[in-house]
Amino acid sequence: MRMYSTVGKGLQSTGFSTIRYGLALNLLSIGRLKFESYEVDNIRPLIAASPVFSRLLTQLGEQKLARVIGVTEMVAGSLIAAKPFAPKASALGSLGAAGICATTLSFLATTPEAWQERRGEPKLSLAGQFLVKDIVLLGASLLTAAESLQAEQHT
Repeated sequence: MRMYSTVGKGLQSTGFSTIRYGLALNLLSIGRLKFESYEVDNIRPLIAASPVFSRLLTQLGEQKLARVIGVTEMVAGSLIAAKPFAPKASALGSLGAAGICATTLSFLATTPEAWQERRGEPKLSLAGQFLVKDIVLLGASLLTAAESLQAEQHT
């Protein structure tokens, strides 16, 4: 029985590390893409349909807004990865990532292109399928925030 407990703890530790650094890599990579013109084109329907982002779009323009979003994502990813050195900062980055993911999920409600409604009951379109993955990333953000806060208590 003790061997199973040891194996379980090892798997848990490996799983948390995989979640943490996978989340950080996703945010860093996706954030960097916001500096590419094709990614500005890709997010246009999402931000234009959002009540909050449409106002920012009017004030900043597409390219600047995309870059602000990108920098925000990259900062969150960097903070998440800093857990071994700065658990409190990592928790902050994880909570920021949770906010980013919740915001992205809100696009499911504000973006008409997220749904295919011509097939009876509503089904996710390609855009909706892209957005729904953020449910998992939101969970990962919350788990890494909790783990970082627990690590901060033990230092």
